[in-house]
Amino acid sequence: MDYKKRLEELIRERALKVADEPIFKLSSGKMSNYYLDLRTITLDPEGGFVIGNIIFDMIKDKNPDAIGGLTLGADPIAYATSIISFIKNKPIKPFVVRKEPKGHGTGKQIEGNLKPGENVFIVEDVVTTAGSSLKAAKVVKEFGANILGIIAIVDREEGGEENIKKEGFNFYPIFKVSYFLKK
Repeated sequence: MDYKKRLEELIRERALKVADEPIFKLSSGKMSNYYLDLRTITLDPEGGFVIGNIIFDMIKDKNPDAIGGLTLGADPIAYATSIISFIKNKPIKPFVVRKEPKGHGTGKQIEGNLKPGENVFIVEDVVTTAGSSLKAAKVVKEFGANILGIIAIVDREEGGEENIKKEGFNFYPIFKVSYFLKK
């Protein structure tokens, strides 16, 4: 199966909504004439399988110890990649970065088996300005892990890549939104 081609089909069929005028309010408050609801794919068995395979193939030769990002967008992506990595005998641990440290117990902000010094990838479904990705990267870096890069399923091409690179991280989008809007 051509996983990238299938992901493109799923995005076109389920996730991409386009209007003639800006009717979609983004988390930034900005209005847009298109919206990407990638959770319709990341929270789907086939979608998770496809995404997990794509990302595993992207990162397997970089030997990461773990993969994760800011909850909730990153969670199903990290889990799917982790399961595929286990099936392919090259396990990569998933982790979750809470938006705020836990208010009880140990007060952790990172859940999972991540250890300081490990090599990780940060994942995100859609990157616009990269605020969520960079928030996760800051927490993970302060924890003591080494960030190999940030991966997005779709880059909205609205400054996220520049913001990521400005912070010194590599950026690996699977798709750029212009790919979908020009066809």
